[in-house]
Amino acid sequence: MTSNPDWLAEGLNHIWLPYTQMKTVPAPLPVMRGRGARLTLADGRELIDGISSWWTTVHGYCHPHIEAAVKAQLETLPHVMLGGLAHEQAYRLSTRLAALLPGDLSRVFYSESGSVSVEIAMKMAVQYWLNKGERHTRFLSFTGGYHGDTFMTMSVCDPDEGMHSLFTGVVPDQIVVPLPRDEESIAAFEAAMDKHGAEIAAVVTEPLVQGAGGMVFHDAEVLRRIRKACDARGLLLIVDEIFTGFGRLGQMFACDVAGIVPDIMTISKALTGGTLPLAATVARTHVFEAFYTDQPGDALMHGPTYMGNALACAAANASLDLFETEPRLEQVAAIEESLAEGLAPARDIPGIVDVRVRGAIGVIQVKEMRSLDDLKARFVEAGVWVRPFRDIIYTTPPYVVGEDDLAALTRAMVDVTRKWASDVGLA
Repeated sequence: MTSNPDWLAEGLNHIWLPYTQMKTVPAPLPVMRGRGARLTLADGRELIDGISSWWTTVHGYCHPHIEAAVKAQLETLPHVMLGGLAHEQAYRLSTRLAALLPGDLSRVFYSESGSVSVEIAMKMAVQYWLNKGERHTRFLSFTGGYHGDTFMTMSVCDPDEGMHSLFTGVVPDQIVVPLPRDEESIAAFEAAMDKHGAEIAAVVTEPLVQGAGGMVFHDAEVLRRIRKACDARGLLLIVDEIFTGFGRLGQMFACDVAGIVPDIMTISKALTGGTLPLAATVARTHVFEAFYTDQPGDALMHGPTYMGNALACAAANASLDLFETEPRLEQVAAIEESLAEGLAPARDIPGIVDVRVRGAIGVIQVKEMRSLDDLKARFVEAGVWVRPFRDIIYTTPPYVVGEDDLAALTRAMVDVTRKWASDVGLA
């Protein structure tokens, strides 16, 4: 065992970490390299990465095909502005995404992060109506939802249970209702749509899984019902596939599972295989046509400096290559079976509320989360990297995770949870 590197101790005096109370947080684990589904720490220990670096590294770390594509692009053109100039990687990626996405989602607007892509989608929806001579400035979203940390996206996250409740009354007031799952919630959703339809710019939803809201699953009929309600009132639907896109649920996109086409879709996270930051807001033809006029003022006046970064687009093109040449969706199906089998014993642990699996997502839901830092440390001691939050212990492993590593991951989730639940008196 070696001591932590100097850069960690020195940098902790200056860095500001995400979702972290800096005064009380334990020192983070210094990672020296990643290969496949494993991370190597500075002291030589290896951890099985159970959450794919926030759901991004679907092909594992340092896949040689993506590495080679980025290196080749670095030698010719790492970046050039998209305002008045063009480069092959962004244009080729746009063509490929248009062919891959459902329906006529065919106009691709790039940014650097998922949250910003949702922000752009919301701005796009408002201006869509303004360009048509109407003023629709509010959004309808759902309890338990999460769409990012930027200012407008905070307003469509869960206003009470989410991490942004502190900003209630500061961010714009939106219309937030329960997902339309049963008669009562369907009635509430329909009533809200009818009451506020004249001011709603778009409905914003996560398809089939509310990720940061606690890995809460809903069936495809819910998404179809939302699409149908929007169609009946002539309203736009924004579907946030930042988490679910690129195979996480067993098909390339959750919208494919439900058989619907949103008016605007946002994608990020696994888009580059977890190598470089890139996101996209993709619009259908009729949305784009509202901006496609002879009037300069009808243009979408938005343009992140690094939008369509050549290195990131090269990584995304290489990632799409791997979906075409390697059996990613078959791997997700195998992971789903292994997670269902491996996590099943957790149902017998006192204090466990639910165990659920969908695609390459496995969840143990606990009665209440206690001693979170202690729980995280126990998982590290067991050789796995998972990051429990809210009331769940979950895994979203890389699709290339080996059978032995996946078995070790689920075994650790069950064994550590069992011992921890007993120690903290979770029953």
